[in-house]
Amino acid sequence: MRTYLDCYPCFMRQALDALGRITEDEEEQLRILQGVTEEIASFDPTSTPPEMAQRIHRILRRETGLDDPYREAKEESTRHALALYPELKRIVEESDDPLETAIRVSVAGNIIDLGATAEYDLEGGIERALKQDFAVHDIGQFRARLAETERLLFLGDNAGETVFDRVLIETLGRPVDYAVRGAPVINDATREDAAAAGLDRVAHVIDNGSDAPGTLLPFCSEEFRTVFHEAGLILAKGQGNYESLSEEPAPLFYLLQTKCPVIARDLGVPVQSLVFKRNGAGDAERSASNHPVA
Repeated sequence: MRTYLDCYPCFMRQALDALGRITEDEEEQLRILQGVTEEIASFDPTSTPPEMAQRIHRILRRETGLDDPYREAKEESTRHALALYPELKRIVEESDDPLETAIRVSVAGNIIDLGATAEYDLEGGIERALKQDFAVHDIGQFRARLAETERLLFLGDNAGETVFDRVLIETLGRPVDYAVRGAPVINDATREDAAAAGLDRVAHVIDNGSDAPGTLLPFCSEEFRTVFHEAGLILAKGQGNYESLSEEPAPLFYLLQTKCPVIARDLGVPVQSLVFKRNGAGDAERSASNHPVA
């Protein structure tokens, strides 16, 4: 997905949010923000938003010397999600359709996105995701592809959300390679965050070798690109993975909440939609398979 004009204010908001977590010194904030503004002004709008975010957060880390400004927020979101884990498991196990419900649980966790908003209601998000119709719901095609696939590549997104993904992985009945970022960026999950969520107990955790808040294949490690291109089925969580991979020819399914008007418009759905979309999918399975989960 290319960068739209509406993305630019969001880049600035992200930078300001990160700076507020790093320092209260307004002079230092202004100095660093001026450098970020120059970088944004020089950005090629035909590139994807995660490419710009990667450059912004590299500047912030370089100028402040702080590798992970969101560490405390990530740890707190993981603790919060783990406290909910037993109830999430119960909901899935008692459901008439455990896979459908586990997908809803996983997408509920996508509300933990500090790149999109600094505040979120996790319990309210779970309740909404269990009841709200999907705007795009290609689950029938996913079931068919899953039945033919021995091993799945799962592209993770944010820390804390990892716990919700764990519930889905435990329901898939397939070996899973779970990919995280190669270095901290915003509140995206790293190996450390995945381990804190217990994902190393249910999946083979790998990293993509990149510090972008998405999956920018040219910036990923050769090892990760090999896994990606050999995968028979890829489940990509969150807006950043959609933004960076939406034009990539691969057996991808995107699972996300649309928190951003630009991404919602690109997908052709309202903001706050639940989306489970096959790469390049049409409308065949959208409205017919929408139904609430008890």
